[in-house]
Amino acid sequence: MYLKHRYGLGYEVLVQEVNDSIKWRRFCRIPLTQKAPHATTLIKLTKRCGPGVVEEINKALLQETREKKIIRGKKLQVDTIVVEANIHHPTDASLLADGVRVITRTVKKIKETGLAIADAFHNRQRSIKKRIYEINKVLKRRSNEVYQEVREITGAILKTTRKVITEAASIVREAKDTLQQQGDQVKGKTLALVQMLEETISRTEKIVTQTAAVQEGNLHLPDRVVSIFDPDARPIIKGKANVPVEFGYKVLLQEAEHKIIAGYKVLRGNPADDTLLLGAVEEHIKTSNHPPRALAADRGFGGSGNEKGCHQLGVKQVSLPRKGKISKARKAYQSQSWFKRLQRWRAGGEATISLLKRKYGLRRSLFRGYEGTTTWVGYGILAIISTSWHNGITRWVKQLEINPVYSPEISFPLK
Repeated sequence: MYLKHRYGLGYEVLVQEVNDSIKWRRFCRIPLTQKAPHATTLIKLTKRCGPGVVEEINKALLQETREKKIIRGKKLQVDTIVVEANIHHPTDASLLADGVRVITRTVKKIKETGLAIADAFHNRQRSIKKRIYEINKVLKRRSNEVYQEVREITGAILKTTRKVITEAASIVREAKDTLQQQGDQVKGKTLALVQMLEETISRTEKIVTQTAAVQEGNLHLPDRVVSIFDPDARPIIKGKANVPVEFGYKVLLQEAEHKIIAGYKVLRGNPADDTLLLGAVEEHIKTSNHPPRALAADRGFGGSGNEKGCHQLGVKQVSLPRKGKISKARKAYQSQSWFKRLQRWRAGGEATISLLKRKYGLRRSLFRGYEGTTTWVGYGILAIISTSWHNGITRWVKQLEINPVYSPEISFPLK
């Protein structure tokens, strides 16, 4: 998984490269007489390990960097990024169509297992697909009446979705009764399909509820569902001109010396940045056993009481620009050389974020759900920490005028 995120490979290509390379076989501890695990096996093992194992590996790796004194924890910068979920752009009509499609597909699979279901279920996918096409035609006109027409078509899709949910709920009830009568003869696959159908109905009902609220004119909905396949993803506004709204997860990053990520946390929803700063400092103190000497963050973390709270936690220099209009005294305070120096160092962290997004997979998570995204982010952090450690060791060796033998493809820092 380190090699996958380090070089941006897919699972099948990754397995082929490991099979063909002696260096990568040695790195992965796979003898020449054995084959690498199949791509599907690797996917299952990655999901089974979950985010906890990756987090433990990252903590052990950071502990090694502290013991080797590669990072000393004297400087800390905090920032947040958005890791997009692997979903399409959500609209009310498309979300309803996704729910109907998944429900219809699951009901068909349940019937194919041989489970006796007397209730009739009507396939309404064709009807909804026609209305989706109607919305696409209406949107091309770009007139003032377009919005009202789209709302009317969405209302028709909403009625159809409610009928599908009603029929699917009756099938779930009958399937549960049949499974209870069969007892121990029930196959695990059939039981999993019934549970999947019940879960899909629940998610679709949430989408129906929020769509009905939008139809009534309520456009500001808290915890809005943006995908039936990734229900934990949320819309996040970061103030970008080219991307006003991103759909996914907010990630808190803590960067120390040598561009090494000293901590990360995947967050649910879209909490304000200024509510996360003190928690990040406390986590740094917990892992490093001492507070950072200097702290730098952008204006979004400059909430009331954050600077005072950081000083109370033992941070001596806090470079935290205030929000809004500032007084002359505050302007003079923020013009000090140490304050500006820390802000320049913080600006360099944008390069680390860009690197994480471009090269280590943190632009978009290909794992679904909160736990899946946490696992994906953990592997990306693992790859960049190891690479940054390698670069730091190489610089240190060059300063000593020693020929470096270290290669990240042969040996691993955590060995």
